[in-house]
Amino acid sequence: MTSRRHDPARVALAGIRIVNGTAGLLAPGFLARRLDVEAASGPMAYPFRMFGIRTILMGADLLARDKAVRRHAVRAAVVVHASDTVSAYLAGASGALPRRAARVATVISAVNLTLALLANRGVDNGRRTQ
Repeated sequence: MTSRRHDPARVALAGIRIVNGTAGLLAPGFLARRLDVEAASGPMAYPFRMFGIRTILMGADLLARDKAVRRHAVRAAVVVHASDTVSAYLAGASGALPRRAARVATVISAVNLTLALLANRGVDNGRRTQ
């Protein structure tokens, strides 16, 4: 179960995931332009769409009625967004992404990581709390 006072972080993270995932799945070109990378037609559309569906499903899990599913999604969010934050930073540092795009991706991922950490504070690890 999650604490109600941490629900806004969980719900915000779910909303961000569903919006960004839908953009990746349905409009990969939009995301490519935002990241200043090669047009998302052809080979670039594939990873953006994979990112999209993964992100939508993870967002849906954060909103699931089943408390065990929500609990797992909140815990997994910390690892996923920590990895995303480090990956975005390293992509900028290595030149794989333009600096500005890497900064934007790093900040977005860090905000998601912060929301995941806040939401995770409300997880009771399956134990009954008073």
